Amino acid sequence: MRMNFGQLATGAGLAALLAGCAATAPVQSTGASAGTTAEASPATPEEMLARMSLKRKVAQIIMPDIGSITPKDVRKYRFGTILNGGNSGPYGDDLAPAADWLKLADEFWEASTAPMKGDEPVIPAVWATDAVHGHANVIGATVFPHNIALGATGDADLVRRIGAATATEIEVTGIDWTFAPTIAVARDDRWGRTYESYSEDPALVARLGAAMVEGLQGPPGEPGFLGAGKVAATAKHFFGDGGTAQGVDQGDVDGDLAELMAIHAAPYPAAIGAGVASVMASFNSINGTKMHGNAPLLTGELRGNLGFKGLVVGDWNGHGQVDGCTNKDCPQALLAGLDVYMVPEDWKALHASLVKQVKNGTIPMERLDEAVLRVLRLKQQLGIFDGEVKPSARALGGKWDLLGSPEHRAIAREAVAKSQVILKNHGVLPLKPGARIEVAGIAADNVPQQAGGWSVTWQGGGELTADDFPGATSIWAGIADAAKAAGSEAVLAADGPSGARADVAIVVFGEEPYAEFVGDRKDLAFRDEEGLELLRAYRARGIPTVAVFLSGRPLWVNRELNVADAFVAAWLPGSEGAGVADVLFGKRPATGRLAFSWPAQCDGTPVNGPEGALFPLGFGQDLGDRQELATLDETCRALTADNGATWFASGRLGMQVQAVADNAVLPDLRGVGNGITATGIDRKAQEDARRIAFAPGAKLTLTGPESAAGWRIVYQVENRPKGQVSVTAGGEPLDITRSLAVAEGKGWREMVLTSACLAEVGDRLTFASKGKFAIQISEIVRDQTASDAECSF
Repeated sequence: MRMNFGQLATGAGLAALLAGCAATAPVQSTGASAGTTAEASPATPEEMLARMSLKRKVAQIIMPDIGSITPKDVRKYRFGTILNGGNSGPYGDDLAPAADWLKLADEFWEASTAPMKGDEPVIPAVWATDAVHGHANVIGATVFPHNIALGATGDADLVRRIGAATATEIEVTGIDWTFAPTIAVARDDRWGRTYESYSEDPALVARLGAAMVEGLQGPPGEPGFLGAGKVAATAKHFFGDGGTAQGVDQGDVDGDLAELMAIHAAPYPAAIGAGVASVMASFNSINGTKMHGNAPLLTGELRGNLGFKGLVVGDWNGHGQVDGCTNKDCPQALLAGLDVYMVPEDWKALHASLVKQVKNGTIPMERLDEAVLRVLRLKQQLGIFDGEVKPSARALGGKWDLLGSPEHRAIAREAVAKSQVILKNHGVLPLKPGARIEVAGIAADNVPQQAGGWSVTWQGGGELTADDFPGATSIWAGIADAAKAAGSEAVLAADGPSGARADVAIVVFGEEPYAEFVGDRKDLAFRDEEGLELLRAYRARGIPTVAVFLSGRPLWVNRELNVADAFVAAWLPGSEGAGVADVLFGKRPATGRLAFSWPAQCDGTPVNGPEGALFPLGFGQDLGDRQELATLDETCRALTADNGATWFASGRLGMQVQAVADNAVLPDLRGVGNGITATGIDRKAQEDARRIAFAPGAKLTLTGPESAAGWRIVYQVENRPKGQVSVTAGGEPLDITRSLAVAEGKGWREMVLTSACLAEVGDRLTFASKGKFAIQISEIVRDQTASDAECSF
């Protein structure tokens, strides 16, 4: 059992604990077998630190990803912390069953607690995960609505219960720590992480963020704090992630520091007051200085003025973005106040450089010791020095009935219902008993789409199916059950009107899943017209319609609002789609209220108040409301802009572009098919590029909007082709083998393909390789200025 340090952490006791003056906890003495206490001896974090070698100290502040390390590596280096990225699953399988997560947790535990020579203490590693809306990386877990939906509930008690349920499910799989909650104040909805924010209102973010921290960890000073069934929480990302210019993820935030902190740092005092164990540094810059290297803010503001005593962890290679740094070499981050480097793949080189920099005095030993002590104190708070056994032998380890339990799913369903915001209702809702209902739209019976990003995989959606969400309920399934209970008849007509009589149609549509920078937009126009055409088709037949809109942010949907009789902002509800039906049928009241202003225009100009808002912060209709909505202006210049120029960028294919290996579609240029293996790699950000491996004889075809423009392709070649490589746009193939061989080892380059070297240009581009070959691609753009240019490599 975990020692309940919460019983010690009352009042001044908590401050003493965080300052390193808590009661001592046993730690295994040298030579003790893993998980035993027979030879344990009392030791404080300070005493453990005094017995550690320099290499072991440095290992404590390095956090590698499970996709790049093995238990053997953990045993050799004794890493202090480990993570799984959004696309990292046990044994290389991001669709691994839950039992494999616990199995690997045991293996890491046993490796980190294996006996050591000499007098060095045996210190278990802790594992952290991005459980941002439930333990959603794990198949079978409860997937709660994303934060934007929880903001619409305004219900702190509900958020607290969601945190508690999430913590339980995390601990079932043997993991100790989550990188949640996100307490960003999103102020530009073009940002791809808007759905991770509770609200544009700092006060609401502060209230709900603190509630989530308490749910995950337990209330500080009370029995059970960070005890069994609780995990360490992380407030992220300090600070300004929701305020970047033009909503660009990982971008710059400019302005007066005090004014910026009044908005974007405002939620942190509440999270710190709730006892949050860790804070994650942000990718973004403040007035040009990257946060991972910003000592005045990470140390001066966060630790000085805000009084944070816990651990500061980095984001995915965030230290590598600091001026003068690389992923492998960055003393600046530690000196600025970072305690743990998140270095998914380059951990070996970073370990070596940090050891060298402490030895040569670049990094003072006192600063290293300070960071290591914070790691040890986090572990002490979690009770892992209390003679604890491996994860599977803990109180909740392997209690599979708690993963996606009916009780947790009931909480999630309640959250879905409370988050539904009715923007328009011309007498259609609640649905009348006895009605014949048609349910249309590809999103209606689509659990991956309603779950959104950070669901099983990092980006979500893609090739995921309902089978990857066992126990989940689609919106359609929830409607069908509710209709049956109401004496109504519901029919799934995904493609539109069936021709039979219908009293009402429910059209479910919205954004495809995305995460982080992949979801960045240049405007807020909702372009996918599937839902719009379905609504128009039903209206043409005189059938009243209810639009159910799935999105990670408010978007310009004036056209859909005009044609629908009722419009519901359903956000990203997660695994319990029945909560949508609970409101549509009046089983639950419509209590959801906008936590973000809804834009009247499509251009993307930030709206954070009444000015420019079609619906203001706090808006939402009750089921009984019958407010008429005047016909809205459908003018949107963004809709007529050329949207076919970008074929691939920021890890995502353009909206009108498809990648095919013979007949196998590769969503967002990822996956395996007919001799092609496309995997995500990091260039400037996490998985913003692709490594495309060709088996002998394999072909990859990209298709998109017809154009006379040429292509600009940013690429690099690590090893020259082993056979002929050619490219064609429909005419005779162009042999590019020699050009690719010349590019070997020369880093990122630009390839320009035009009609000057291709027999024709149009709507497709095909690469073929007669031998084994791999190329890395960061960007593919149709460029009109290149249409008459010479081809180059």
